[in-house]
Amino acid sequence: MEIWINPACSKCRSALTLLDAEGAEYTVRRYLDDVPTEDEIRSVLDRLGLEPWDITRTEEAAAKELGLKEWARDAGAREQWIAALAGHPKLIQRPIITADDGTAVVARTEDAVREALSRTKE
Repeated sequence: MEIWINPACSKCRSALTLLDAEGAEYTVRRYLDDVPTEDEIRSVLDRLGLEPWDITRTEEAAAKELGLKEWARDAGAREQWIAALAGHPKLIQRPIITADDGTAVVARTEDAVREALSRTKE
């Protein structure tokens, strides 16, 4: 599994601590340094079963500068949102864990991390 993190984020650090405590094998992606491409964001959204606005941190300064709260949240605006996430990775909700079974979770809670772990342990 892979986990997208920002090391400055307490939720990311908590998720890593839990993964380590459970002895999970995972790869860390510091997504602010190794920015996901638009295709990678599309893939993660498909795995999450979510739309780009569902994983966007709308209170970030970049979101306010872009006026994201005013953007349409429909199929016609989807690519605009994906481009914004790729261009401003701080806008991506974190941490995101891609599980070995092809799914993904936004792992902001212990339960979500455990859900990702359960999808890996077969």
